[in-house]
Amino acid sequence: MLRVERTEQTPWTILHIQGELDLVSSPEVRRHVHDAVAVGRRDVVLDLSGVVFCDSSGVGVLIAARRLLRSCRGRLRLILPARGAVDGSHVNRVLAALGVRRLFEVYADVDAATDDETRPLSA
Repeated sequence: MLRVERTEQTPWTILHIQGELDLVSSPEVRRHVHDAVAVGRRDVVLDLSGVVFCDSSGVGVLIAARRLLRSCRGRLRLILPARGAVDGSHVNRVLAALGVRRLFEVYADVDAATDDETRPLSA
């Protein structure tokens, strides 16, 4: 089961995602990203700290979200659990295994992701 909650922290739209990001649930995440863009939101943070499983369709949604936001001159940032970029989260391991981790700006938490002075975590 997947839950998506949306919050705003101008100019950022933050989508807090919890559960499994897979073939069944990925379209819901895609819809939330498209809905944000449709109402003029161009800066999106996907908080993946509550994601316990991610398959290739989940990764596909992340890549598609990146492409969509870049096409409209927006920004996409990901939040992975604390230490996720170092040794942690399932999502981080999947992104690294597929060789796409470097495509994303990853942050430790919402405060870091929405602060333009904070540098992303290294891949």
